[in-house]
Amino acid sequence: MALHWHGYTWNGNGQDLAREAERRPTSPDFISSVLPPMRTGEWLAKPASRIAETFDDVTKAAEWMRSQYAPAAAHDPIPMRDRLDQAHDLLPRGVDVQWGSWLPGGRFLTVGMICCPNHHVNHPCPARQAL
Repeated sequence: MALHWHGYTWNGNGQDLAREAERRPTSPDFISSVLPPMRTGEWLAKPASRIAETFDDVTKAAEWMRSQYAPAAAHDPIPMRDRLDQAHDLLPRGVDVQWGSWLPGGRFLTVGMICCPNHHVNHPCPARQAL
């Protein structure tokens, strides 16, 4: 199976991230929880409906991440050019990329590009299972 990437996002009350139990795949609430998982690769264990986009081109994947992360970019001390350079380096090597930042009002935004197949978890491709 060729390497491809699934994009995921979550934007919610940052205090909800403290509900760590439901962010772990051992929890009975994990599948139905809207919260992002504790480990990036565990996104693949979520229903395929949680996939925002799928890519087989790293430039398009990184550009999608940039567009989704735009609300946080003004609050982020890491320059977007650095984030994009790192994504272009890591994704083709099979390393997940996850960006997160606090937004005004106590909200948190996370944007992830998860490698599939994944080197860190042994979940089947959720998009292929949905077919």
